[in-house]
Amino acid sequence: MNLPVLKAADFASDQDVRWCPGCGDYSILAQMKKVLPQLGVPREKTVFVSGIGCSSRFPYYMNTYGMHSIHGRAPTFATGLKATRPDLMVWVITGDGDALSIGGNHFIHVLRRNLDINIVLFNNRIYGLTKGQYSPTSGEGQVTKSTPMGSIDHPLNPLSVALAAEATFVARSIDAHVKHLEATLKRAAEHKGTSLVEVYQNCNVFNDGAMSYAQDRTQRPENTIELEHGKPLIYGKNRDKGIRMVGNRLEIVNTADVPADDLLIHDERSLDSTQHFMLSRMRYPEFPEPIGVFRDVQDVATYDDQINQQVEAARGAKGEGDLQALFNSGDTWEVA
Repeated sequence: MNLPVLKAADFASDQDVRWCPGCGDYSILAQMKKVLPQLGVPREKTVFVSGIGCSSRFPYYMNTYGMHSIHGRAPTFATGLKATRPDLMVWVITGDGDALSIGGNHFIHVLRRNLDINIVLFNNRIYGLTKGQYSPTSGEGQVTKSTPMGSIDHPLNPLSVALAAEATFVARSIDAHVKHLEATLKRAAEHKGTSLVEVYQNCNVFNDGAMSYAQDRTQRPENTIELEHGKPLIYGKNRDKGIRMVGNRLEIVNTADVPADDLLIHDERSLDSTQHFMLSRMRYPEFPEPIGVFRDVQDVATYDDQINQQVEAARGAKGEGDLQALFNSGDTWEVA
């Protein structure tokens, strides 16, 4: 029996897409629809869970199962779902406000637990749905509706947080770099464990051009560096610049001035995340900002596998169990 071959259009729902015209979310949606048919997972086995924000409309636009949950708690819903239905492919769709403010605690712990899910974090460095307040990733001094004299907060770096939490797959891509985004989402989906993809996403209404240095194709070669496992860190329109490590710091060099083996070689599979963390601290304009896969560590036990192994062990030792007997066991009280 020949199974139907799914196409990108098969993953599009019948709902009108209600993002602002020109929003970077459209690109992320389009690349996700391209990736899913390549994975060979049926639509009925695919679930998108979101929190609150512009990005969180995503489940409505996918012809799969989905859940629009509550602010910052999408990882919690995803944990319960994946733990009880390990056969499902679960995606968490979130934004810089949803994941890193009210959801910060849940974000950290789903990463450290290594639940086998995929997180796509739309980062536009602003609150879009609530009309332009500053977010945890907004820059210092940024003037917004809630910071008319400029933000005094230090911006949070989501990839540094993820690496500190020992996340096993950490990556970054850009909404306007469509081929790179498609490839990065596919890599994330293929990873066993929690995968995090931060996507630089332009909010053309409330924070337009905030990351144009990386999104604009004419500026991108000089301001970003594409990470490739086992290859030296080289960038620039003419591929004439590189990154090397001197002592415990990174520096930019001209490739014509240093031996090739002086350049830093990217190792995404290293169990020691020190180098990955250093790469996550490279920020424009001092450095080109890395895009691609920072870390991809395999064969780390996942939370959902381990919890189900415990359930099976308990069932084997004690039988199926009796809920009413459990309620009546242990210390009980009779209330007069």
